[in-house]
Order: sequence, then C-alpha cells, then structure tokens
Amino acid sequence: MPSKIETLIDMFPKSMDAALIISNENRRYFTGFVSSAGYLLAARGQAYLFVDSRYSEAAMKSAKDCIVVSYSKLSVSMSEIIKKHDIRSVMLEGSEFTINAARKMEELLNACGAQTIKNEELDAAIERMRIIKSADEIEKIIKAQRLAEDALEETLARLDTGMTERDVALDLEYSMRKHGADGVSFDLIVVSGAKTSMPHGVPGDERIKKGDFVLFDIGALFDGYHSDMTRTVAMGQIDTKQKFVYQTVLEAQKKGLEKVKAGVTCGDVDSAARSYINTAGFGGYFGHSTGHGVGLEIHEQPTVSPNNQKILRSGMVITVEPGIYLPGEFGVRIEDTVAVTEDGCINLCTMPKGLRIL
Repeated sequence: MPSKIETLIDMFPKSMDAALIISNENRRYFTGFVSSAGYLLAARGQAYLFVDSRYSEAAMKSAKDCIVVSYSKLSVSMSEIIKKHDIRSVMLEGSEFTINAARKMEELLNACGAQTIKNEELDAAIERMRIIKSADEIEKIIKAQRLAEDALEETLARLDTGMTERDVALDLEYSMRKHGADGVSFDLIVVSGAKTSMPHGVPGDERIKKGDFVLFDIGALFDGYHSDMTRTVAMGQIDTKQKFVYQTVLEAQKKGLEKVKAGVTCGDVDSAARSYINTAGFGGYFGHSTGHGVGLEIHEQPTVSPNNQKILRSGMVITVEPGIYLPGEFGVRIEDTVAVTEDGCINLCTMPKGLRIL
C-alpha cells in the first residue's frame, strides 16, 4: 500500500515537481511526527522533513516515509535538496502561508532555482485525502470520545446548584486528562441558565441554579484526534416550555442523523434537522450550521450547512448538532459525532440523549 505522501505525489499536476507543507496538522498527517514547526518537502521520488535542533533527534526516531534534515540555516539545507533532485517548481500550502511568509519562501526557493506555484490545488488535494478517515483514525476519534464521555459522567455525578460554570469546566478538563486525554479539543463550553442561549458561551463565575439548563459542549484529544459532543441537562424541576424545546431539538437531531449516509448532500442533512425546528415554530432561533467534519482539527471539511452540495462519502466523520437558542431565556443543543457509511452512519457517541434532570 502506498504511503500517504506517495498518494499525494501521485495527485500532483505534471507542472509541479514538489509540494511544501508547513501546517502542524498536515505534517503530522503525512509523517506521524508532532511538532510546532517544520517544513515537509514532498518531491517526486523522495520526501524530506526539515526541522531545527529542537526536533531533530525526536524526528529521526519517529518521522515516517521521509528523510529528516536537521538544519541550522533552512536556505542552505533546502537548496542542497532542490539541486539534488533538480526541482524546478514547488507548490505552496496556500491556506497556511501568510502574505509575508509566502514572499520570504518564494525568495528562498527562487534563490535555489525553483519557482513557486501559489494556488489552491495542493490544499484541495490534501483535503480530498483527509476528509476520508481510515479505520485507525476513526478508532482514535472513538477513543477521544470515550474519554470525554467518561469525564462528563464523573462531572455530572458531582454537579450541584451553587457551583460556578468555571469550576465545573475545570473539573471536567481535569477528569479528561486524568482518564488519559492528551488535552481538550477546544476551550470547553459549560454554560447555565440564560447563558445557554449563547451557542459559544464562555464559562464564567455564574452559579448554577435550580431550574437551569446546563449546556456542555466538550471534546477530548487523543493522539492528535478530536472528539466533539454536546449534552444539555436540567437542574431540578424545569417548566413545560423547556421540556418542549428540548424534545424539539432531540427530534430534529434524530431527523438529521437519519438523513446521513453516503450519496446524500451536506445540505440535505442540514435541511432535515432545520426544517423540523422551523415547523415547530423556532425557525429564527437556530442560526449555526448543523455540523462539521472532525479529525486532526476540531473543525474540518465537510461543513454540514444550508445549500452545501458536497456529497457525503463513506469514511467521512461529521457532527450533527442542531439547537434552539432563545435570547434572555435558555438554549438547548444536542450533538453527536458520526462516521458516514454506505447505508447510514455509525454514531461514535454512546452517552444517552434523553432529557436528564439532576
């Protein structure tokens, strides 16, 4: 089986001799090596990972499918490789280079005798590869999901009125790390009461009260891969309106999940959830997309949004997360991460979604 780098090289247009990859996630995807800096030059016949002295020893031990070059001056080391392989054109990872960085890299490569290609072809090729997850990638996402679920169950067992959102969020992150998570997928969202109407509210010093909804949008990180899940729970007795909104979101999410399968467009999945919320009379209170891809980044392609005609394929991993947000009152969101299959999807979340009153 060809390596990921070989697969990428086979996708090169004839006009391109090499690709230069600088994003942390993509370097990791192709070489398996984790670092906050470095340059992956993927040329026809051979790939080179350029790192400085901070990473050279570790890279030589663990980077795969490439030759590690430890440099003190990048221009000198890269020039040697470019001349060795007679590289005349290098395509840049366009979405990662700032204008200034692209200019400096162009000057460096030009001095080495190579021209730069600056368009979206390389980014599109990498996206086509990363958007379909391997069985190993999905297993890592599942592991991250279990870590998040176990931590949330522990936190819910301790949850009580009078606790602050900030303290609950810290407790949750500690539990994730204690169970073996490498970190959190993003700044955890733990909000209560009226703040649950803010889709991306920030945990603060507000204290949880009886009758509140408490919204948890959480994810754990495992071996580079993210999980993502939202659950909304109730503290003590809640009123009829809260229950109706919760059941509406739950049913909307069910409609979205039922629509997911290979061959269906992202827009169709969004519409399945959104139209149910609209019919229930809350059409103006669901403003964000129904979901997004998940993997080495917490937000990847595809975006499950209105009018997105990208077709789902088996192996994609996406979230389905409709919500209703009533400003000044409360909000509800329910989110699962699923793996798309030919005839449906596999829900990677196992935590129950029925209304939970603590």
